[in-house]
Amino acid sequence: MNRREMMIAVSASALLGKGLVAEAKTGSAAEPLLKDSKVYQFEDLPRVHLAHGQEDQVVLQGALATGEGLEVHETTLPPGQMPHLAHRHIHSELMLVRSGLLEFDNDGTKTVAGPGGVFFVGSNVLHAVKCVGDVAANYYVVAIGRG
Repeated sequence: MNRREMMIAVSASALLGKGLVAEAKTGSAAEPLLKDSKVYQFEDLPRVHLAHGQEDQVVLQGALATGEGLEVHETTLPPGQMPHLAHRHIHSELMLVRSGLLEFDNDGTKTVAGPGGVFFVGSNVLHAVKCVGDVAANYYVVAIGRG
């Protein structure tokens, strides 16, 4: 690569980077920019009651200043229930078990974890969770990325 080609590549990279930063800083109506530090009190968050006794509480959802999407919610699943069938998506997820027992199906490999257990779901990996204990399972989902 000669000097001219190098300067063109550097300039293009700088312009692309500015565009990505501008996009991250603006957010959108569907995905607000998460720029302010904040404490989220659970008693102030709306609780959604879903089918089969499942309850969800969305903690936050939006775009970080660095451009990644971030969504955090809490789910309570009654014994024997799944929030949905096995699926895959572009974003990655962490699932942090607070109470109860969850079976994590990671592309066909099943593992059970209780309080303190953490499941990691990579991008586009087929996965599912199911409450397999005698009492409801409560867990947090932290989704990182878009899609």
